[in-house]
Amino acid sequence: MFERTAGSHVVDLLKQWGIGHIYGMPGDSINELMEGLRKADIRFIQIRHEETGALAASAFSKLTGRIGVCLSIAGPGAIHLQNGLYDAKKDKTPVLALVGQVTSSSVGTDTFQELKLESMFEDVSVYNRRVQNAEQLPDMLNQAVRAAYAEKGPAVLVVSDDLFSTKIKREQEMTSPEYSVPHIWAAEEDLQEALKLLESAKKPVILAGKGAQNASGEVLAFSEKLKAPIIASLPAKGLIPDDHPNNLGQLGQLGTEPAEEAMKQADLVILAGTAYPYREYLPDKAPAIQIDLDPRVIGKYYPATVGVAGELGPALAWLTSELGEKDTGFLEQFQEKRRAWHDKLREDIEKQTDMLQPQQVLGEIQHIMERDAVVSLDVGSITIWTAKYLQLAGQKLVLSSWLGTMGCGLPGAIAAKLAYPDRQAIAIVGDGGFSMGMQDFVTAVKYELPMIIVVFNNQKLQLIEDEQKMAGNKPTNVDLANIDFAAFAIACGGEGYTVKTRAELQDALSKAKASKQPVVIDAYVEDISAVL
Repeated sequence: MFERTAGSHVVDLLKQWGIGHIYGMPGDSINELMEGLRKADIRFIQIRHEETGALAASAFSKLTGRIGVCLSIAGPGAIHLQNGLYDAKKDKTPVLALVGQVTSSSVGTDTFQELKLESMFEDVSVYNRRVQNAEQLPDMLNQAVRAAYAEKGPAVLVVSDDLFSTKIKREQEMTSPEYSVPHIWAAEEDLQEALKLLESAKKPVILAGKGAQNASGEVLAFSEKLKAPIIASLPAKGLIPDDHPNNLGQLGQLGTEPAEEAMKQADLVILAGTAYPYREYLPDKAPAIQIDLDPRVIGKYYPATVGVAGELGPALAWLTSELGEKDTGFLEQFQEKRRAWHDKLREDIEKQTDMLQPQQVLGEIQHIMERDAVVSLDVGSITIWTAKYLQLAGQKLVLSSWLGTMGCGLPGAIAAKLAYPDRQAIAIVGDGGFSMGMQDFVTAVKYELPMIIVVFNNQKLQLIEDEQKMAGNKPTNVDLANIDFAAFAIACGGEGYTVKTRAELQDALSKAKASKQPVVIDAYVEDISAVL
């Protein structure tokens, strides 16, 4: 009987699952797995911090729909994965974490770097198991990946490194590396109830979320037939083109005035692929139709009058085909408000000031941004500025939506270039967020991943200062010691530019767009409130 190591089976299965790269850092509890990966054609992306690896794996999954994979040693490396895995859990995207453990004969003895990893990962994971013996490893890997896809979250497999080098016999395969995507069609009786509400509505408003990822055409067709304005949640920005005349932009703290006003006037809300959580920005009493693949979120944050459990695209296509003619007055009113709002934004971008302002930087990014670019957005005041001023129509946006973790911008850009090597990658980051994980800029340099990282440098945590003021408190501990980000980029082997005027910014962005290297543009911006 031919024997192979369990690790060789794992590497083969990873390839069969279509996994082309893994983020990680080698160490003493994964060295046998590293040897297996060395012999395979799976690309290993050596990151400088495991949090970067987990955040990049999550971003890769959000961008592509395919599972992202990260790897860590036991103990401290495993701990570092948590932030990225929680990001994947909260944004419901599949990630596999292969986590080393001390040798199987030492588990339970409280040896060096041993932690009870199963307990530590229990809350963050949709699948969480420790492999007890080498024979289990291939089948448990298949279970882990399948669970990550099925439940849209992180799967964690904890493996003592010696198990990877253990030879096992496989007389017959117990499982296979296959996942069949279910197609869930909405019940016709629910659609009929929804249709009744749509026919009687005079001021319907569509709030579309990331569930529109594969249904943007259906959302637009539905909006045009219903004569209803669309508001997009931030994760859906770009899925619904910002330049479409029915798109009013985002809602809430980072939203637009037309979106807020339309939602207040709505006599029917259609929650299309979103479980929008900010109740204060939704109507007090308007009826609602909620369409979602996950029945658990229907009515979770807003009382749904009619719940439609099923895929968004087919549900909207059916409703569109059945709808009669609707009055255009409400939509036309808000199309005019939208035009006036965009004129105001354009004036903000084009105005002349002594010091660069954030919206002006976004206006210049707009000029060099390609139609199929991937934009990785960090968390902070730049999230609000970008939501309002950067127009996406065809580009992809990746961000930490529900967890809202600072430091996600650079990992997202790294993932973007690995997912789409021929597309432009732009990271929009604050000085606070970028400095949380900027050591992995050298990872982008090492693997020759051209990207443009624009640091909005106001030497403070602007959004936190805004929040402290809004609470009636005196801002405290929000000022940041300045870093020469351009010099840092050059020290890492990339390109770096410091800009303080619009002319300097335009020149730097032009050079960055043409560059074949990762570039950091350190843009000094005025510290004005993002909460307008």
